[in-house]
Amino acid sequence: MTAQPAQLTVTELSALMKKGAGITVDAAAMDRDPDTPFEVYGLDSLGLLGIVGELENRYGRALPPDADRCKTPREFLDLVNDSLMAGA
Repeated sequence: MTAQPAQLTVTELSALMKKGAGITVDAAAMDRDPDTPFEVYGLDSLGLLGIVGELENRYGRALPPDADRCKTPREFLDLVNDSLMAGA
């Protein structure tokens, strides 16, 4: 029996944005308004691609090819968490 992968949280996404793109984002603010576009936070597609790569390494599996094209934290978290649950 394999363990279910944990859901990626807003707090973890905020930490990944800091680590991968050098962008400090208040996780609580992002959680309050998850539909604020990444570009408002200063995260571009290259930064998001780095986060996707980090998550793929962490979970040992590829994320959907359009993960790096998500425009908002909600869209990204939904896609990543659906992918993780589907692959569990």
